Amino acid sequence: MASVSPSTFVGKEIKFGTDGWRGIIAADFTFDRVGKVAALAAQVLEETYGENGSKTVIVGYDRRFLSPDFARYAAEAIAATGYDVQLSECFAPTPAFSWAAFDTQALGAIVITASHNPAAYNGLKVKSAFGGSVPPEVTQKIEDRLQQEAPKASSPGSITLFDPWPSYCSALQSMVDIEAIRQALDDGKLSVFAEVMHGAAATGLKRLLQREVNEINGDADPLFEGGAPEPLPQYIPKLFEAIKTHDKAMDAVAGALTVGLIFDGDCDRIAGMDGNANFLSSQVLIPILMEHLTQRRGMTGEVVKTISGSNLFPALAKLYGLPLHETAIGYKFIADRMLEADVLIGGEESGGIGYGHHIPERDALLSALYLLEAVVQSGKDFGELNDSLRQQTGFSSAYDRIDLPLANMEVRANLVAALQSNTPAEIATQAVANCLTIDGYKFNLTDGSWLLIRFSGTEPVLRLYSEAPTLERVHKILAWAKDWANSI
Repeated sequence: MASVSPSTFVGKEIKFGTDGWRGIIAADFTFDRVGKVAALAAQVLEETYGENGSKTVIVGYDRRFLSPDFARYAAEAIAATGYDVQLSECFAPTPAFSWAAFDTQALGAIVITASHNPAAYNGLKVKSAFGGSVPPEVTQKIEDRLQQEAPKASSPGSITLFDPWPSYCSALQSMVDIEAIRQALDDGKLSVFAEVMHGAAATGLKRLLQREVNEINGDADPLFEGGAPEPLPQYIPKLFEAIKTHDKAMDAVAGALTVGLIFDGDCDRIAGMDGNANFLSSQVLIPILMEHLTQRRGMTGEVVKTISGSNLFPALAKLYGLPLHETAIGYKFIADRMLEADVLIGGEESGGIGYGHHIPERDALLSALYLLEAVVQSGKDFGELNDSLRQQTGFSSAYDRIDLPLANMEVRANLVAALQSNTPAEIATQAVANCLTIDGYKFNLTDGSWLLIRFSGTEPVLRLYSEAPTLERVHKILAWAKDWANSI
């Protein structure tokens, strides 16, 4: 068999998805490619955000295999084109690097991370000078230049190491009553379990609270125990077990509250767990945050949801007199809205939540602090807070989502064609009331339930989402969608 030189290998085309470029390590995601993309990205960042005269780019990374090495290589490539680089001396959450770009008035940030993807992947995110993901037109400019070589500067820039944690933690601590949370921990009124999934959230709550918390999977594991660092029930068996076996009789105070917080690989997504070990997605956490920010903190502003968000969001927004704006799926659309309007909170069902009074970036640790503050100030755990909101609105539903792998992109194309030419009029015995197509196909059914069918932009995966009055009904709708897809 003829051998293939590494220099002749051509990986998959570099394409930016909803938040960055990702690829299989050593196949698609290589040092040469990372250096080239990083250097070209620095040029585009200067063209887009260089009005303040900055020549500095932040470079950071997560805990994935080779992430520190990829980050160093990216920093050297950026410096070779004439830009100064602030290179992180340690792993940190992606939002910490977004904050660093905003706080230091840099051109932006390059973050080496594949977020919640499985272990074989790594990736690169490009963050703006204003502290959020760059818009699609910026990543398109980067893609358009990939056939070019980044010009070398006659005078290379400098590379300086920095610690991203202190400034980031200080900013987050200033936004909540941090002392009240610390006091609840000290008094035994609150027990916190943090599932960090071997990712960049490790040590985060300890740094913020300056207290010990029950951190699970805080060690580095580039294989993520064979799973993926995504805040979904199938990946967090240790947290379920820890909370189920947590002996409340050991608490210093009767009636102490137990809270579980789950972070993805780069700490920009969050999910939760109540004291009875019930998993709570952001479909539940966002309404809890809406109530807390408006009713306890006295804040106001627009609520931004993606098309896959729960109908509880608009029900609660109506109750509190808050304007509501709906977008396509992808946090970049929420961030865009934050730059245009007075936004209170914006969130997506996959766990990305951000705040208009912060940078336009999803931030799981800030959400965690607000959630802990809500529990401490209300005296209720997540489950009780959720029950209260459903009583207030009269809204009750269940939600679930499945990702269906497809054989190839040709199958994907066939499914798209089928939806366009023969749009279903009935789903799981219920008539379709209307269909929204701002992102995929969202079928609102006559019984108040809905099904969203959409496709991954970068891989042959069909994403199916549903909300209905009962979990049984949700699963019937998802089963219908799966059978439909397999029949095409």
